[in-house]
Amino acid sequence: MISKSDVKYIQSLAHKKFREEEGVFVIEGVKMVGELIAEFPEKIVQLYATQQWSDENKQGMSQGIPVTIVDEKELLRISQLNTPNQVVATVKIPLQKMDLASTGLTLVLDQIQDPGNLGTIIRTCDWFGVQNIICSLDTVDAYNPKTVQSAKGSLLRINIQYLDLCSYLISKKGTPVYAAVLEGKSIHDVHLKESAILVIGNEAKGISKEVMSLTSHAITIPSRGKAESLNAAIATAIILSSFLK
Repeated sequence: MISKSDVKYIQSLAHKKFREEEGVFVIEGVKMVGELIAEFPEKIVQLYATQQWSDENKQGMSQGIPVTIVDEKELLRISQLNTPNQVVATVKIPLQKMDLASTGLTLVLDQIQDPGNLGTIIRTCDWFGVQNIICSLDTVDAYNPKTVQSAKGSLLRINIQYLDLCSYLISKKGTPVYAAVLEGKSIHDVHLKESAILVIGNEAKGISKEVMSLTSHAITIPSRGKAESLNAAIATAIILSSFLK
């Protein structure tokens, strides 16, 4: 049985302010929590699970992870999903201090606002082996419940850091910085460097003028149809695929 204080605490983690104060966020669902236990058991603070889940997942118990058994009504109270799915985990937010001098491709996100877009971008980076994402300070929180669900199990595999983008790009002087824009050179006609930075802009406004002024190459995905633009996450996937080539 779960206490009232625990219910209130878990509910508070739906809000960025409390996630940042506590250094904790929520992961839900059988598949995502299963991956969490398999890959990052040390990051789990507490599991809240139905008796059925607990009976079917003894590995959580065997690793010494604390589990509180809850019934369906209690699960509904602590879940951030419309349809709760057997288990909720409170998880430590990683302390991200990535090596900013690292080589390889780094993705920079300028004012991404949709949590679903951010989650899909994180999952896409995991697919393509891009380990580092730098977010502008006004990009949506990576530990937003909708972002977490959209990112699936990829969230803890990617290094995500929130920085002032202009300061970051200035510090990377000499590194090719590719800006994804509507009017740029076709990605099929550009020799993309392996050690580089790719900037993806806001869903509606694109890349800010200040950030754009610090980029070195404007690139675009050529269009054959009449669509006005591509979703930020889809554009990211297409361009990352081109970088792999």
